[in-house]
Amino acid sequence: MTERFDCHHCNESLFGKKYILREESPYCVACFETLYANTCEECRTPIGCDCKDLSYKDRHWHEACFHCSQCRSSLVDKPFAAKEDQLLCTDCYSNEYSSKCQECKKTIMPGTRKMEYKGSSWHETCFICHRCQQPIGTKSFIPKDNQNFCVPCYEKQHALQCVQCKKPITTGGVTYREQPWHKECFVCTACKKQLSGQRFTARDEFAYCLNCFCDLYAKKCAGCTNPISGLGGTKYISFEERQWHNDCFNCKKCSLSLVGRGFLTERDDILCPDCGKDI
Repeated sequence: MTERFDCHHCNESLFGKKYILREESPYCVACFETLYANTCEECRTPIGCDCKDLSYKDRHWHEACFHCSQCRSSLVDKPFAAKEDQLLCTDCYSNEYSSKCQECKKTIMPGTRKMEYKGSSWHETCFICHRCQQPIGTKSFIPKDNQNFCVPCYEKQHALQCVQCKKPITTGGVTYREQPWHKECFVCTACKKQLSGQRFTARDEFAYCLNCFCDLYAKKCAGCTNPISGLGGTKYISFEERQWHNDCFNCKKCSLSLVGRGFLTERDDILCPDCGKDI
């Protein structure tokens, strides 16, 4: 007797018929498609044994159903993108979801290099200096009035020039007498220490730190011989071309403060009326 060769599921004879082996068991085409064929995502019918099964992330399509969700063009053997369970050709995906170049207003295609800054995007070849028209790439740049400049062009066109060294001021800086200075250039005329953030004064339009100004120009107290700066509301007494700090204007003998009082002089000394009785 001839050994039987039947479908593993329906037991129908497979002699002279097309069959499919699964895990070493034979199945007729009808049973195999009913039990194991994948369902097409597009038309929702089984993908039969005679059809090509195209799969992507555990989803399956007939070859004829594997097309762009928007333009319906075939995606077989073509690049595509997925968005919210929809398959899109690169053109439709780019038009719908890709960034637009700030310069040329065209779509920046997926996979191409783009430059981004504060929410705007550019093609790499469109991200150029407004002045010299050269690509900026990954170099430093400075934005101004919705335009981008490479650092050398910005310095030439927009940066203030330091009144001292004549070079561009790119960051920070100090304004004095309506003129711009680098912080490191704005220094005391005498000792050359930086004045930025420090108290200073000026004489003949030259800036001085307080110490140098007092040493060079301030009057000297006749009492303690230290400078009287006169700055910051400092009070002093002046009499016959001599000056005193308020705290130093005291009677030579009894040290009584003579501020707002009558006084007498004896040579270089000042005396209160009581101590001056015997003069």
